[in-house]
Amino acid sequence: MGNEKTLNGRVLVSGDAGRGEFDTQLLYFTCSSLSRDDERIYLISDRDGHPNVWMHDMFRGIDRKLTDNKNGILKSYVYFDGTENKGLGKASVSLDYVNERIYYIQDDSICRSDKEGNIRELNRVPDGRMTAFTHVSADGKRLCVPMTDGRILDFDPDTEGYGLDKRPKYNIDQRVQDEKLNSYLCVYDTETGELLFEKTVPLCWITHVQFNPQDSDVIMFNHEWPAFDCGIRRVNIYDRKKDQVYHVRSEGEDSGGNSRGYARKREDWVCHEMWTDDGKTIIYHGGYDQGPAMVGRCDIDFSVTDEEGLPERKFWEIALPDEYNAYGHFLMDHHGNLTCDGYYRMPGEKIIERENSTDNGPDPHRKDGAYITKVEPDWDGGSLNWVPLCKHDSDWLGQDAHPHPIYSHSGDRIFFNSRMEKKVEVYSVSARTPQ
Repeated sequence: MGNEKTLNGRVLVSGDAGRGEFDTQLLYFTCSSLSRDDERIYLISDRDGHPNVWMHDMFRGIDRKLTDNKNGILKSYVYFDGTENKGLGKASVSLDYVNERIYYIQDDSICRSDKEGNIRELNRVPDGRMTAFTHVSADGKRLCVPMTDGRILDFDPDTEGYGLDKRPKYNIDQRVQDEKLNSYLCVYDTETGELLFEKTVPLCWITHVQFNPQDSDVIMFNHEWPAFDCGIRRVNIYDRKKDQVYHVRSEGEDSGGNSRGYARKREDWVCHEMWTDDGKTIIYHGGYDQGPAMVGRCDIDFSVTDEEGLPERKFWEIALPDEYNAYGHFLMDHHGNLTCDGYYRMPGEKIIERENSTDNGPDPHRKDGAYITKVEPDWDGGSLNWVPLCKHDSDWLGQDAHPHPIYSHSGDRIFFNSRMEKKVEVYSVSARTPQ
């Protein structure tokens, strides 16, 4: 695996073939972008002048626009320079891949569209709130829309923002704490649009939500860009039956795997949490305080509680080699195999120096990963088998250019974003080990 000749070939799935005319990207990784049979892929593209959701039939060569946005980009998490209450919430789009319905925020409306482009307004976003990444339950019956008091992003991106994405110069979480702002887990019926319940989470900035695949009364949610204690504040669960909110990751030295002697600490950096299909395990990654990057696993037994009345949790964490310091995302197939767009370093290869002024968030890692890898974890043995599949060569400049690789449902291919030249395009690569 010492040179590019041993890699698999990447294939352009959708984009402008390098002409520099428009951007095309996957939906955010907390949902799939693929239909259950892997024949259709759901994408966000501005090919008609505004970002809209498109269905691309990879077997028949058919493209169909599913939304009707003519108002640009909605202001929300990640898209800080969007327009308030106007435009498509690019961060809001989620797919029910079984029923092939997409859910999204258009202006101040919560909407649904099917693969034929039949649009229905389900409800409205209350005045004075900001939205983020939505999620639909595995049975397709519920939609969770995370919201936060609008004051959280009350700023002028042109005069008070910085970087390509014009994120605010102030510490967002510190504003949440100082001004006692709230987030809200708003859950809607996907047929009637009725608000089923709303859970207020104080002193929190929620941007990612994911229903437990086996129990839609259990919702995992994040606290974005924590100003302190990221190692325990980042990943959280709301159990509606018990009306209980708690942190998932705790401090301790009892991790299985191979943490290379690093304990779990509140000062660690943790990110990009996701459920396994059985709803019993959460996978996450991050970095130890003053230490290497790591990938972690938390098994949760909801039938057993500890002395604090919380579900019993068991942790495995695997520390990465010191040189694996390129920021990335770990995503998972239906069998527990991982894929990653960063961290990995090809032995002996010169690292490309990139200017990543738009992505200097709280994570401690570089934005210069170049490979799509298959990662086979041995949690008990404490090892990761890294299999480089292809180069993605994305410039990492801004959220849309993050590769965010996802497996096909069959597990035979991996799809990812890349901006190699002027515009973002979507590619795929075989998940087989290169020969």
